[in-house]
Amino acid sequence: MSRSEDKRKVRYAVVGAGNLAQVAILPAFQNARENSELVALISGDEDKREAIGERHGIEFVGDYEDYETILESGEVDAVFIALPNNQHREYTERAAKAGVHVLCEKPMAIGEEDCEAMIRATREANVKLMIAYRLHFEEANLRAIEIATSGKLGDVRVFSSVFTQQVRPDDIRTHAELGGGVLYDMGPYCVNAARYLFQAEPEEVFAYAIKGQDGRSREVDETTFAVLRFPGDRLAQFVVSQGLAATGSYRILGTKGDLRVEPAYGYTEALVHHLTVDGETTETTFEKRDQFGPEIVYFSRCILEGKEPEPSGAEGLADVRVFEAILRSAQTGQPVKLTPYRRDQRPSMEQEIHKPAFKPPEPVKAPAPAQK
Repeated sequence: MSRSEDKRKVRYAVVGAGNLAQVAILPAFQNARENSELVALISGDEDKREAIGERHGIEFVGDYEDYETILESGEVDAVFIALPNNQHREYTERAAKAGVHVLCEKPMAIGEEDCEAMIRATREANVKLMIAYRLHFEEANLRAIEIATSGKLGDVRVFSSVFTQQVRPDDIRTHAELGGGVLYDMGPYCVNAARYLFQAEPEEVFAYAIKGQDGRSREVDETTFAVLRFPGDRLAQFVVSQGLAATGSYRILGTKGDLRVEPAYGYTEALVHHLTVDGETTETTFEKRDQFGPEIVYFSRCILEGKEPEPSGAEGLADVRVFEAILRSAQTGQPVKLTPYRRDQRPSMEQEIHKPAFKPPEPVKAPAPAQK
């Protein structure tokens, strides 16, 4: 019996010490203590390793060159990968080779080929792979699924979303070689929401992508607008931008009513439902909470109980194949049809895990992605 099975806790190494890791992922382990333990940190910055390791009492800290040594030490059961998008495949494959489970930030990767390689590597190594869709465990979005599928809104036919921010100059999201661009950064929230609210996969997309004009996003798409056609002539449209004022919302419209979720995607504020049925509008506020602790707790449960995670590699691939189609459409100016894709697992209220919000620590050499 391994140490993790004996203690009923999964021991994690967090790989990467950017802003998200520092202000959200690392502190969330305090809310995941029931079955998870933070034991290692991988970062290429010595100042970060020293300060963060001391702050969280992390036993093992190392450079990226120490990755295999830490993985093969027998002290780590799982990794939480919080690296630039272009490195997700490599660090997943290396973890799988060492027999270590993988929780990987979204987007899963920057192409279908990389996603398929990650799925194959973890399957062959008999380790779990989960993509970090935090909203699959958050009440406001899970309640929205419940409303959309309940018949309360009638036949739900349209999804519409806007998700934007002003990105900080020279952020990793502005660099093409790191897998930057707004579609891969903010697009996962809109595409994923459309898919889980419609409980289906898109059949065709049409899109426009615009590069930045002010020097920040000249290498990548600053603003992307897309229309997705789903079975039954249902339509989803969204705009994402890293060059517009900050906002984040979606709306689903049915034949009897509509639901607007605004704010919808963030983790630093309360999320709000604005539900209108038969001309009557009600507002429901879902208090701010920790959205990262729940996904860690859930993934640890899957490891300890031998269950397949719902937001698995197949879920990550489902989004990435849509992103690739969107980019092809934007490049060619033509609609792009998607090959059929079957996805039986969907998030539901059974996955809701409520953990209290915490005050994020001051990050070390890791400014927030958005300009103030």
